[in-house]
Amino acid sequence: MEACYSQQQFNVTSYAATAVAVVTFEAFAGMWINAFIVSVICMTWVRKRTLNSYEKILLTVGCSRFCFLCFSWVYVFLLIIYPNYFHVHPTLQLLSSAQSFFTCSNFWVSACLCVFYCIKIANFRNSFFIYLKLKIDRIVPWLLLGSALFSLVNGILVYDFTNKPHCNNSTRQGHFWKVKIKTDEHFFTFYVIIGFVYATPFTAVIFSALLLLFSLWRHRCNMQTTSMKDLSMDAHIKAMKSIISFFVMYSINIIALIVGMIYSTKEENPIMLMTYVFMCAFPGLHSLILIFSNPSLETTLLRILTCVKCTVCMTQEL
Repeated sequence: MEACYSQQQFNVTSYAATAVAVVTFEAFAGMWINAFIVSVICMTWVRKRTLNSYEKILLTVGCSRFCFLCFSWVYVFLLIIYPNYFHVHPTLQLLSSAQSFFTCSNFWVSACLCVFYCIKIANFRNSFFIYLKLKIDRIVPWLLLGSALFSLVNGILVYDFTNKPHCNNSTRQGHFWKVKIKTDEHFFTFYVIIGFVYATPFTAVIFSALLLLFSLWRHRCNMQTTSMKDLSMDAHIKAMKSIISFFVMYSINIIALIVGMIYSTKEENPIMLMTYVFMCAFPGLHSLILIFSNPSLETTLLRILTCVKCTVCMTQEL
């Protein structure tokens, strides 16, 4: 019996250590990738003294994802390696609130990027869509501001939720059932509000991706029917692949978030660790796709990698 318990404890510890290693690799790789995006956009800002709407969204995406990965790594590291720190009163509340703020910001800003792609690239004759296409440069700052406000609300709700005692040590007859009902009602209200906060950007991503894919597919079919050579055909196909990959990764990320919310009340659960692995992979992978879909970012990255390779070769020769 003791040997089995010892072996089980070793397996759980090994699994947790592996999860920490994977999350650490994903977090630091993602932070480097998003820090690169932020650095390039900031240098462009200094050089041009202004930023277009796409660059503003990219800058916000890079900052929110960098902070999300940073706080997520700290949260997972403390949760597995030093779980006793969560028993100190401000630690759990502040760290959970900050992580929730940047998680929500990551979802909302990514949704803003997808909506921006849809409005800019898609081609529809609807009057409202044409109005949005003309006013998109003025709408983008309000979208980013709305994302920040929703993220702030989410962070405040999580802080308030983690700051309240949800369990009562009193087991006297007549009191336990009331405490149970009150706790369940509090959980239900909290999850309904948080679900709405995350369901809204996901719905925007679904509609934007479907509209954009339909527009690109219709344009591609028209070019093939009329036997016309369009120089932008490859760009449209590349955009379709980019949107599909983003939609798949975003869907996996939202599923991981939902699963994490379901198992958030269960300690030392392997499913929770897997959700963090999936959620920490999305910011780095999608930001890498954004780099290679942007000629300026791709050229800068390849130039930096070439310089690093030359420096390494010179060091080895010396």
